[in-house]
Amino acid sequence: MYSKIISGAVLGVSAVTVSVETDISAGLPSFILVGCPGSEVRESKDRVWAALRNAGLQIPVAKITVNLSPADLHKDGTSYDLPLSIGLLTCSGALPASASEDILFLGELGLNGEIKPVKGVLPIVKEAAATGIKECIVPIDNAEEGSVVPNITVRGAQNILQVVEYLRCKDENILPAVKVDIESLFMNQDNYILHDFSEINGQEAAKRAAVISAAGFHSLLMTGPPGTGKSMIAKRLPGILPPLTLDESLEVTAIYSIAGKLDKKQALIMQRNIQSPHHSITLPALVGGGSFPKPGAISLAHRSVLFLDELTEFDRHIIDSLRQPIEDKEVHISRSKYSLSYPSDFLLLCAMNPCPCGYYPDRNKCKCSSSMIQRYLSKVSGPILDRIDMCVELHSIDYSDINPFNKDSSAAKSNTDSLSMREQVIRARDIQKERYKGTNYRFNSDLRANDFETFCHLGQSELSLMENVYKKLNLSIRSYHRILRVSRTIADLAGSSDITEEHLLEAIGYRPDMNYWNA
Repeated sequence: MYSKIISGAVLGVSAVTVSVETDISAGLPSFILVGCPGSEVRESKDRVWAALRNAGLQIPVAKITVNLSPADLHKDGTSYDLPLSIGLLTCSGALPASASEDILFLGELGLNGEIKPVKGVLPIVKEAAATGIKECIVPIDNAEEGSVVPNITVRGAQNILQVVEYLRCKDENILPAVKVDIESLFMNQDNYILHDFSEINGQEAAKRAAVISAAGFHSLLMTGPPGTGKSMIAKRLPGILPPLTLDESLEVTAIYSIAGKLDKKQALIMQRNIQSPHHSITLPALVGGGSFPKPGAISLAHRSVLFLDELTEFDRHIIDSLRQPIEDKEVHISRSKYSLSYPSDFLLLCAMNPCPCGYYPDRNKCKCSSSMIQRYLSKVSGPILDRIDMCVELHSIDYSDINPFNKDSSAAKSNTDSLSMREQVIRARDIQKERYKGTNYRFNSDLRANDFETFCHLGQSELSLMENVYKKLNLSIRSYHRILRVSRTIADLAGSSDITEEHLLEAIGYRPDMNYWNA
């Protein structure tokens, strides 16, 4: 007998449907699994056999052939256990052939028949809905994740017996459809902020840079001696970014689902996060790929923040690997067995000390030689610096600014908190949203060269200023364009439709070239 069950496979951040074809025929007892299966898939026949036996379901002893179609697509993971078991039961006559029509199955089987969660449910269910499949049966822990996809019914199962009973009688009380009210999820979000900028005393220039960075999604490099608040600012920056939209939330949730980092029974990721990898991270862990391909840290930071603390402690080839993702907003990975693309539209946030000891240019504390400083800074290449929109230097603050009893301190006067900073960012973001309506742009950092004349128009005095700066600082074309993008964001924060000299001068001051780098 022959049966055909629908399942799915992840391909990058998208998915394809997979047909699990089963044939049981006379001959010497065997179990042949073909269709380019990986090691985990080849092991599934043993898991399925034991799970069905322990659940009291019998499979005839015969020649069993299973094909995973398309056969030229490499199959990995444990999600084929459930469709394989349904195919065997259908082919043996334990289930009617019509019971599994227009249903996609996903799930890993435990030896006791339990259905365990798997990776990549959201993109697979999304692909199923796009191809006209009406129903999906997935592990109960993945059901809410899959239910956010419209126009398809998602049911969560706890064990194989539950699925078999549902397919035999089609009683919805056995496997009720899981529904998630997405609108209520977003409406119930509050303004609670875990880490608040008000906890940082002083460093008003760095806070201003953080607002500009968040408003225009500009990359930011923070330099300064140890203990000045660089890491504290980084932890608080996601809290002032605009909230995720539904489309962005679906994108991020799909990436986390594929990477296996989505919490059980979590429907959507609705908060922007920060990825802060250690400087010992490997290249595949950062950009993605590996023997079993999955998204890297830069894709997990999609629509959020990638924070590289102690930037100069990373290997230079690791830092340089960010050059293409920063420009293209996605990373392309080509290996002998696969070629994939992962999204990587992240806000790059970096922090570093100015020298090995951390106290340059204060020669009263810094004992590093010029060659040591040069060698230390050279770990960050010129092309990477050229791709960083903003650079701000943090300085040690006076005791008066950290004294809680000093009511005249600058920290007490400024009263800069994350909620007020987020309001500034959202106002600027709303201006950008209206400006770029009907285009592919979202933030000012997305602007391309051919649209600068339209969105970053400069008056005669501003053009003269930029000409002088371009010549005196020997800017690259990329640096010139990044100054225009940053100045556009500064103007938006000021509520100005025009970019003035004041906005340009502030943007120029954030270029890395203007700091001690060339000292």
